[in-house]
Amino acid sequence: MNSELQPNLVALNTIVYREVKRFTRIWPQTLLPPAITMVLYFVIFGNLIGRQIGDMGGFTYMEYIVPGLIMMSVITNSYGNVVSSFFGSKFQRSIEELMVSPVSPHTILIGYTVGGVLRGLMVGVIVTLLSLFFTDLQVHHLGVTILVVVLTATIFSLLGFINAVFARNFDDISIIPTFVLTPLTYLGGVFYSITLLPPFWQTVSLANPVLHMVNAFRYGILGVSDIKIGVAITFMLVATVVLYLGCARLLVSGRGMRT
Repeated sequence: MNSELQPNLVALNTIVYREVKRFTRIWPQTLLPPAITMVLYFVIFGNLIGRQIGDMGGFTYMEYIVPGLIMMSVITNSYGNVVSSFFGSKFQRSIEELMVSPVSPHTILIGYTVGGVLRGLMVGVIVTLLSLFFTDLQVHHLGVTILVVVLTATIFSLLGFINAVFARNFDDISIIPTFVLTPLTYLGGVFYSITLLPPFWQTVSLANPVLHMVNAFRYGILGVSDIKIGVAITFMLVATVVLYLGCARLLVSGRGMRT
């Protein structure tokens, strides 16, 4: 057992180290842009537009949108890290060396996923620290906050992995973020409460998975939510398991490993 476990642990540490080294080495491209973007959101939406909107859900508009903006940064960066890194490995053919090595497919998948989660969390921490210059942020429920942000980063890291597996060129890794991820995020309650919508559109909005993640995280920070927290967390746990098993199956089958 030890002889089988040791190579996988070494491989896991190596993959995670490489992933962290990759996005920290080029921090002006990976960590700085989302920080600048979020500051612009804070200034434009929080300060300028927020003054005209007034309170929302018993909080100032700035306080209300901060959890959503933190989640937006976590989602985009955890997804983007895995999809770009794994597709890059496919493009350079280096993934083939891992596939023929005695390393378990689960080790490969966990390594890339952890890398995406760490980048998402790192950017989330940066955005959170920046938000303190614009508003006071108090955590209502620390356990829920940590659980939700880790599950969300994991889910979108796995989704980024799936995108990378099926991508055939660099254009394919930008289609999903542009035409699927961005609309879901903007319509996921980041900037508004769905209680402002007509009943029909409130029901439609519940089909958006990002809405559940954003509201669960907002509950952890502010203690308010438009959805049931138990349902949201259960959904995220189930989605994590299903996506992980699906990604592992793709790796075992070797499907999409060649560009």
